Amino acid sequence: MVPRKATAPRQQRGEETVERLLTAAFDVYAARGAEGFTVTAVTAASGVSLGSLYHHFGTFDGLAAALYSRCLTRLLDRLVAAVEEADGAPAGIRAAVTAYLGFVADEPTAARVIHLSGFAPRTPEQAAFLAPAKAARMERLLAWLRPHTSAGRIVDLPDALIEMLLVGPPAELARRWLAGPAGLALTTAAELLPERVWQSLRGPGIPPPPPRPTG
Repeated sequence: MVPRKATAPRQQRGEETVERLLTAAFDVYAARGAEGFTVTAVTAASGVSLGSLYHHFGTFDGLAAALYSRCLTRLLDRLVAAVEEADGAPAGIRAAVTAYLGFVADEPTAARVIHLSGFAPRTPEQAAFLAPAKAARMERLLAWLRPHTSAGRIVDLPDALIEMLLVGPPAELARRWLAGPAGLALTTAAELLPERVWQSLRGPGIPPPPPRPTG
């Protein structure tokens, strides 16, 4: 039986190697984009051998998928914090959209990894390995939503549809903005989109806003 103390340094070294590879992968993508994101560039930047990369991630695609997962969890952490700190359903939905667009503005490289890189898991094995990190955060988001849904403050729809209505619009806007001129400034979108998303999710327990005066 291997003494417990002997396994701890090995585990710590493994965690440090994973961190070095993910940090190097992020830096390489930030500096060189998708075309320069190669296994040679990442191993050179990290100082980690190709064999060690394969040991920890299976393939280079596995490393890319782990980088995608890391960036996505950072985005979801911001959304979860925004809704949990909000006072009420309308404020929470608006805050989630604002937080999403704020993340894109503050962390454009991470946003590009999520929306433009194509690094999302490509195999069932990668998806299964990375799913728990997303699932834990989505569960917190849905846990915030459910009482509002039960009370009629948020429309009662399947979780997947609520997720699409909540994050779909800012995600598509982010993708277009990151890809190039989208015809709309991110700051303008941050002023207009949160209210529109809220109106798409407003439940029957909250009356619609009064009509605007005419004439």
